[in-house]
Amino acid sequence: MNIAYVCLIFAALNPLLLTLAAKAGGQLGGQRYNNRKPREGLAQLEGWPKRANWAQQNSWEALPLILAGVLMATQAGVPQATIDTWALVFVAARVAYVICYLADVHALRSLVWGIGTLACFRLMLAAL
Repeated sequence: MNIAYVCLIFAALNPLLLTLAAKAGGQLGGQRYNNRKPREGLAQLEGWPKRANWAQQNSWEALPLILAGVLMATQAGVPQATIDTWALVFVAARVAYVICYLADVHALRSLVWGIGTLACFRLMLAAL
């Protein structure tokens, strides 16, 4: 099994799951979600559902970096163990990022965001 590719699947599913959480959390909190205007509805959320939406948006932004890193490293022939390690660092950082975002722990959230981003660039640099 290619662990790095499984990490890419996680990275692609992560924003979708966060969107579902934001929408469901808003409904559970008594906020009516309007599917005709999803962006407006998500923008009006409060509390952890709003933060889940923000984490979802950031997850879309992080997706191209990890995709590029894994694919560049794979194409360049970087040892699979190295690729898997950095992809797992990215996933661990993204899980911690989401937890910190939902819990509103902003300083730690920024730190783990940096670790995840560093993992992506580490993969890209390994491809050079």
